[in-house]
Amino acid sequence: MALALHRTRSMRGERGYTLIEMMMVVGLIAVVGAMVIPITDTSLRGGRLRGDAAIIRNLVSVAKMRASSRFTRARVYADLGARTYVLQVWSKASPTCCWVNDGGLNQLSTGVNFGFGGLQMPPVNTQVNIGQSPLCTTGLNILDGTTANTACVTFNSRGLPVDGDGALFGGHALYVTGNDAVFATTITTTPLIRFWSSPHTTTYSWTLR
Repeated sequence: MALALHRTRSMRGERGYTLIEMMMVVGLIAVVGAMVIPITDTSLRGGRLRGDAAIIRNLVSVAKMRASSRFTRARVYADLGARTYVLQVWSKASPTCCWVNDGGLNQLSTGVNFGFGGLQMPPVNTQVNIGQSPLCTTGLNILDGTTANTACVTFNSRGLPVDGDGALFGGHALYVTGNDAVFATTITTTPLIRFWSSPHTTTYSWTLR
């Protein structure tokens, strides 16, 4: 009798979960997953945007240093359509030489583009009107030609920001945007390189980073 009772209790303890209990667990997992996945995806997109913007800011700083250390012009060349950017240095091998890539070509992350969303105003004390840096020249001045749908932040041999003709220029900026924010790297004639961010759904809400 005692043996039979022991076997009955053992069978009850080993029967495991019922179908209803398993369905409840699966349902709970689905609810939690539905809440977590969008948050994670948003965080990843925001992280990619901030990462790309930080790389551009650092590359602009490197371009300034390259220009000073090599006594030539250097620039960050952004192809707005292809969503790529690269550091370039003017080669002084001959008077009619060229811009040469200094390092590899960088590609913006998925969901990140050059642009400033719906913003209508630039960060304070940076530009008169919001916009990317001037078109990239194919040579050392605008008369040599420019490349459409590009933007270049260019420094002269003293590390000062200049336009396509080599004149001092304090309106440089590179803007990148994602789903809900815009990041900007701006350069004044000082030259001061600054890093900004703003939601892209507001007219003016820039924060200096």
